[in-house]
Parts: sequence; structure tokens; C-alpha cells
Amino acid sequence: MSKLVLASASPRRRELLARLGLPFTIQPSRIDESVYRHLPPAARVEALALAKARAVAAGLTDALVLGADTLVVCEGRVLGKPDSPAAAARMLAFLSGRTHTVYTGVAVVQAPRGPERVTHARTAVTFRHLTPDQIEAYVATGEPLDKAGAYGIQGRGALLVAGIEGDYFNVVGLPLVQVEELLAIFGVDVWGRV
Repeated sequence: MSKLVLASASPRRRELLARLGLPFTIQPSRIDESVYRHLPPAARVEALALAKARAVAAGLTDALVLGADTLVVCEGRVLGKPDSPAAAARMLAFLSGRTHTVYTGVAVVQAPRGPERVTHARTAVTFRHLTPDQIEAYVATGEPLDKAGAYGIQGRGALLVAGIEGDYFNVVGLPLVQVEELLAIFGVDVWGRV
């Protein structure tokens, strides 16, 4: 098997990929994400995941590079990572009582220049009606500040969620079923069969 490289610095993606039991290294990508802002959400996360994987793959040989990108979209509005506690509180107030969609694009590229495959997952997440005190308390934990949509479903942010429809791991940042399916195309069996 070619060496597996995760093109992300996300600790959540690292933890999820580790659940598959495959050895991998981490090499974060550096791309200009603003170039893709004009694309609709599903196309955008796929394009960004592929661009991240390609950027890392270009500098490697004999490696499979996994790239991913996640967006939170509510009523047509893309909610990225908040740049301050006040911005996090505004996002959470906007999401309160609403259903939003989490999109994650996943791409695998054989270094250095292909072949490559890309797909995405989408999950609907419905928030509880949140009080200002609940929002303030959650923001005070610091958890929302490095997460798209200003919450982490795998942490205390789980208390904000009334329900989900779709893949939980997609909301965390890496849809494992899609990862397994893409890796299988490249001959990687996560079950360890030869």
C-alpha cells in the first residue's frame, strides 16, 4: 500500500481517520480557499477537498493523499469559523431552532499527479431553541472558535443539537463511509484483508 497522507491539520479529522486503523502521516495543505467561494456548497467542498489533496500530492511520490473540507450552510448562508466570541454568539443565535446542512467534501489523490477521486456527504442538523444564557455559556467554553458553524457536535456542542439526519461523522468533519469507499478504489482495504 502507498503511504497515506492526511492533508489537514484538523485534530478531529486526525482522530476520525485513526479509527480506521490505517497508518498515516499529516501534511496540511496551503491553498487559497477564497477562489472557490462562488461555487454552490456541494461543488465547493469537493473542489476544496481536491485542491487540498492535489497541493500536498504534488510534492510527494508513492502516496495516497486524503483531502477534506467542511461547510455549514443555513438558509443559503455559509457559516465558516467565527473570528471572535461575539461572531460565534451571533452564529449560534442564527442557528437556534433551525435546521442547517453540513457538507464535507472528501478527495483522494495518488501522488504525485493522479489518478484522483472526489465525493461529498451532507447531513441535516437541527438545533434546539437556545437561550441567550446557553449561547453565552457555550461560547465561554472556547469550543466554538475553531469550528465551522461555531459548534462541535463531538463536544459540548452536542447539547445544542435536537437531532440529525445523515452521517454523524460528516458533522464532525470526515465522513468515514465515503473515505472507506474512496480508499477501496485505490486498493486500500480498511478491514485488513489481502
